[in-house]
Amino acid sequence: MTESSAKLHIGPGKAYFPGWTNVDLFDHVEADMFAHALALPFEGGSFDLIYSSHVLEHLNRHMVSAALYHWRYLLKEGGILRLSVPNFRAVCRYYEKTGDLKSVMGLLYGGQKFVLDHHHVTFDFDSLYNLMSSVGLRDIQTWDWRETEHSLFDDYSQAYLPHMDKENGTLMSLNLEGIR
Repeated sequence: MTESSAKLHIGPGKAYFPGWTNVDLFDHVEADMFAHALALPFEGGSFDLIYSSHVLEHLNRHMVSAALYHWRYLLKEGGILRLSVPNFRAVCRYYEKTGDLKSVMGLLYGGQKFVLDHHHVTFDFDSLYNLMSSVGLRDIQTWDWRETEHSLFDDYSQAYLPHMDKENGTLMSLNLEGIR
C-alpha cells in the first residue's frame, strides 16, 4: 500500500488517522465527515483500504452482512477490508480463567455511556470469517496491530486484559482482514 492510497477509517472515535478519510456517526468526535456505516456517501471502488475497529458489533445483527457488502463495494479490486471486533472466544477464556465479569462487560455489551453505545452481536473467528467470505472477500486472515500503518493509534484493535497490559495480557480483539 502506497502513501497515496485512498484509505477509509469507519468509526474513528478517539483515534483520528491523519491522511485517511475518517467517517463517524457522532459529531462529538474528530472526523472528516459524519455518516452511518450503512450509508457511506462514496462511489464504489473508491478505496484501497477500509478499516473499522469495534464498530460492527454496534450494528443490529441482521445488518452486519449489509454493512460488509457496502464496505466491500467501496473497495477497489484488490483492496483490503480490515476489521477488529471483540473476540468472544477470548472473552470466554478470560472469564473462565479469572472469574472477572466486570472486566468483560464492555466487550460483551458495549460501554453504554449513551443510547447507541451498546453491542448487538458477538463474533468469534469462524462467524466473522464466514460473514466476510459470504460477501465475497478472499484471502481472509488475522492481522497484527503492531504491523499496521495505524499501530501508533491505540484503538480497540489493541484491547488487552488486564487493561493496557500489552506485554503480558490477553488480546481481546479479533482482527481479520480480507481482499476484494
